Amino acid sequence: MPLMRIESTVTPSPAQTDAILKACSKALCQITGKPEPYTMVTFSPATVLFAGQPVTGAFVDIRGIGGFNPDINRAISQAICRLLEEHLQIAPDHVYLNFTDVPATQWGWNGKTFGT
Repeated sequence: MPLMRIESTVTPSPAQTDAILKACSKALCQITGKPEPYTMVTFSPATVLFAGQPVTGAFVDIRGIGGFNPDINRAISQAICRLLEEHLQIAPDHVYLNFTDVPATQWGWNGKTFGT
């Protein structure tokens, strides 16, 4: 139920994509305590204009049912920025992250929602 969508100007190889997806999934689960069997991480190409200039950058949209707070969000931001720099050479100051807490009744899976 956590979802992390990464949009990046970097086009990694299939092996790099697999590595960054796995690393981000693991980090997200470790920090939030959410189970990995319910975690999804996606990667999409993007064109980024930052401070009026085209740059190597990324936007990361993170959604989940509960579990977000300022400390958790800060830890996720630090971990994901570090991983994007390590795997894709994207500078942390060219990464924006959003955190959205979604009500369980608004999150569907397997033909139902997580809420009643």
